[in-house]
Amino acid sequence: MKRTLVFLCMLAASVPAAAKAQASADSGSATQQVEQAATSEIPQDDSPRTSRWLSNSYVGLQLGYIGYGFSSAQVQPGFQAQSVQIPHLGARAFVFGYQFNKYLSAEISEMRPVEWVRYHNVNGDQGSYSVWMNIAGLTAKARLPVAGRWSVYGEGGLGIVTRRGIVIGNSQVVSNANYATFLFGGGVEYRINSHWTLLTGVTVAPGNAAEQQPRTVFYSGGANFTMGQVRAAPAGRDSGKGPIWPKNVVEVGVITDALGYGVNNLLANRVFFPGTVQVASGVSVIYQRNAFHTGRFFALDWGADVSTWQSWKNHDRFYTFSLYPVLRVPVVRTNPVELYFAYSLGGPALITRTIIDGQQTGRVFTFQDFISAGIYLGRKRRVAAEVRIAHYSNSNLFPQNPGLTIPLGFYLGTSF
Repeated sequence: MKRTLVFLCMLAASVPAAAKAQASADSGSATQQVEQAATSEIPQDDSPRTSRWLSNSYVGLQLGYIGYGFSSAQVQPGFQAQSVQIPHLGARAFVFGYQFNKYLSAEISEMRPVEWVRYHNVNGDQGSYSVWMNIAGLTAKARLPVAGRWSVYGEGGLGIVTRRGIVIGNSQVVSNANYATFLFGGGVEYRINSHWTLLTGVTVAPGNAAEQQPRTVFYSGGANFTMGQVRAAPAGRDSGKGPIWPKNVVEVGVITDALGYGVNNLLANRVFFPGTVQVASGVSVIYQRNAFHTGRFFALDWGADVSTWQSWKNHDRFYTFSLYPVLRVPVVRTNPVELYFAYSLGGPALITRTIIDGQQTGRVFTFQDFISAGIYLGRKRRVAAEVRIAHYSNSNLFPQNPGLTIPLGFYLGTSF
């Protein structure tokens, strides 16, 4: 449930102040020209607007009962488990959708149990072993209004089932699995208002005999939040009541384990993600562009970075390229200084090495996450600095997913 591609970051257009001045000049009124020139230096409180792409997007979360028949059938010959514990609380988390019209949408999601299946006392060893399993989905969703605010829907598309089994010593007790399947389902929706929709339904991933994977059925209820009516100031412009939101940011970062991994360990399993493979050092170049922001409370940017890394144990050299969304929340906003926290989740990334420090980390495709604190300095926010920790893992899309821990990075750059 770590993440899936939770935001597709899109650009919001703004009207340049220069164009406004030109339009005023064309009016032929010298008085209006003087007034426009006098006010052009003051940030304008333009009518809030929403990106047309963002306005058709929604996010959601569903919780419910997940059923699958894990049993001794998944245990390899020569092994026997005394019992199998199957928790049934499940989630379809980080749903992100795009609505083409009121009848058709497309969405991505990740479905998994909240707690993993566990096999107990294998061959009398008194141990307890977990089987990780999740299903990533890319589905089309057809919707049919039936009465007032009520609709029925059906969905179908691609599902990627990933299972990480059990290894005891050098023996594979429950095998790994990773395969594509058909994911389908249906249900009922109730639209509360232009933002919120409640839904309940069932989602099914068929079993696979060759992989010894049982059928998965998920009965759920949840809500979607549509961003169509969110009011936002144009990207890169100020609300007129506070400092400027930077439109573009370029920074260079130096990452080092000189201060250890204490911050990573402190936040692990609380608000951030742990990793088994540790990175010792790196250099990163990032570019971020504002896509959306409210008048004062938060901003949504999209970003890209290219990084080079060296692992802690074997000094393996590798490179990453990432695209990512980032949510930025200011905590101090004054005219010359802005302090903020930022969080990025599920940025798709490519990694040039898949065996690092002797561990298989998955495949070339992975995800980047980071959490950071930063500062903008100056009346026009020209100086940008940030400290962050980061993490790479493949969100259990592949059975091998130890995760990479990136220690403290120190970034310095400029905005424009």
